Amino acid sequence: MEGVMDHIMRSLLSSIGGMDYLVSEFIRVSQNPIPVTGFRRLVPEIDKNSRTEHGHPVHIQLLGSNAERIAQSAINAVAAGAKHIDMNFGCPAKRVNGHGGGSVLLQTPEQLHLIMSSLQQVLPSHIGLSAKIRLGYEDESLLFENVSAIEEAGTHALTVHGRTKKDGYKPPARWEKIGEINARSKMRIIANGDIDDFETLMRCHEMTGCVDFMIGRGSLSNPFVFRQLKHRLESEGHTVKTEQNKKEPLLTLIDQYQKNLRGECDEFATVGRLKQWCAYLKRHYPYIEANLRELRQTTTAEEFLALLDKIERS
Repeated sequence: MEGVMDHIMRSLLSSIGGMDYLVSEFIRVSQNPIPVTGFRRLVPEIDKNSRTEHGHPVHIQLLGSNAERIAQSAINAVAAGAKHIDMNFGCPAKRVNGHGGGSVLLQTPEQLHLIMSSLQQVLPSHIGLSAKIRLGYEDESLLFENVSAIEEAGTHALTVHGRTKKDGYKPPARWEKIGEINARSKMRIIANGDIDDFETLMRCHEMTGCVDFMIGRGSLSNPFVFRQLKHRLESEGHTVKTEQNKKEPLLTLIDQYQKNLRGECDEFATVGRLKQWCAYLKRHYPYIEANLRELRQTTTAEEFLALLDKIERS
């Protein structure tokens, strides 16, 4: 979610609600530990008790391979105001894996254990500690060794994306494997992958036995998904009309997004982010997919919004 789930998007999704917490983009720990000032700059919510202005907690996500520097970064994050540290062992990006971070570490269970143990040793007891993995790197041969390595280090919760690094994002996510992990682990297992509506949530629950779920790309293609899911769950099976096909709320939301972007970005970057979001929205909103080329040809935010308004009115 690097490059798209920054504090501006987190704030927008938080304004809709329905989620329990949000996670920052990964913060890469490379040659030096991240200083206190770095966390405050990269995760502005940290100065607000690590919550969005709408009250949702924000977990700090770290990525790297050097246990000592990661541990020192976590100490600095807590000093800055972090309440929860999440370790990313799932990123499949080549440039990340090429520098020893993300899913490449799923080839070395001992390194996973070292990193999580180092974090457990330096973090105060009231600070949450979690990790995210995929099923493996090239294959799933080390899956349960990786899970055990993380659990034995004292990790509280583990998010599992139901694919290997080699799979990328090709469907389907293998929820049955997450179910095997959930049955064998005492950690809180959070299922991730291919959950984007009530039906997929229920199928994932049935196959995994999990009661906690993480939605990443699905929240960008349908920003109302968390609220819709909570509404359905609270309705206990009663038919509930969702907002999937309503056009006005989305246009209003996009308008708010561009206003928030303008507060920190120039016109070029603002339009670029609007177009970037459309690449996700097209999966859930057919009228955006049908007019994606025209939307991408706009050069200003005003032009973009005027075209989108025209499309929705037609």
